[in-house]
Amino acid sequence: MNAGSYPAYLELAHNGELQRRARRLEEELRSCRLCPRRCDADRVDELDRAFCGVGERALVSSANPHFGEEPPITGQRGSGTIFFAGCNMRCWFCQNADISHGRLGREINAEQLATLMLHLQDLGCHNINLVTPTHVVPQIVSALIVAVDEGLRLPLVYNSGGYDSVETLQLLDGVVDIYMPDLKYADGGHARRLSGAPDYPEVSRAALKEMHRQVGDLVIGPDGAAIRGLLVRHLVLPNDLAGTAASMRFLAREISPDTCVNVMAQYRPSYKAHTRPEVNRPLMREEYEAALQAARREGLYRFAL
Repeated sequence: MNAGSYPAYLELAHNGELQRRARRLEEELRSCRLCPRRCDADRVDELDRAFCGVGERALVSSANPHFGEEPPITGQRGSGTIFFAGCNMRCWFCQNADISHGRLGREINAEQLATLMLHLQDLGCHNINLVTPTHVVPQIVSALIVAVDEGLRLPLVYNSGGYDSVETLQLLDGVVDIYMPDLKYADGGHARRLSGAPDYPEVSRAALKEMHRQVGDLVIGPDGAAIRGLLVRHLVLPNDLAGTAASMRFLAREISPDTCVNVMAQYRPSYKAHTRPEVNRPLMREEYEAALQAARREGLYRFAL
């Protein structure tokens, strides 16, 4: 397959494999193990809600062209972002808590989600950017089938918190063009206290390895926008709670020295961060500079800043 010719999912749609993947994913909703929480909730039964708080239909908070993403994702015409409500993490400093924790959004079916994708394509966006998609993978794939039949041809961006199941990601092989996960923590204790996910380091590292296996390093098209590959986000936290040096070492040595990474400086104490002394202040400039130096020491050089 020529990665620049067309989105990865078209081949699967044309040979019927996308439909088979959708059926398999939909079956998971009856006893959900889609994410590392493996809570076994029956998400079709509205009385049995999963950890993410989302049932059989996806909750969408907004769908618009976004011009504030990383340059390879934004390009010149913007990224077609679809923000899904609900989340499989519980970050105390979440900057979108009303969406992720409060589940602020409207319930939509596959046809309605497909319509949003097509509308973003009509607006000229470079891609369809699925924000917080981990818990709604079945709904996304079902909507994608409808959208392809109606002419969708944009690359798909899987924009997650990095707390993803390898088994679910394997069902997205050949579906997703660009993976854009977070790499939040290198230490399980910090991940437990600040995001309720003590196994985050090992889970996210396994997920990133699978993502990279599928799509490789980030490939930029002639218009300056990404067409395929992996772009990793790492939010630098106060007091080095994100473990930046260890995370950059992992990327350089176990993913690829050509990994494109955004070392992010925009931490601010949001949501419940004011109740945690270790994160109740903004990031200091010297902390961010130290994080960038750590990335460079490991040999990383592709920065999406």
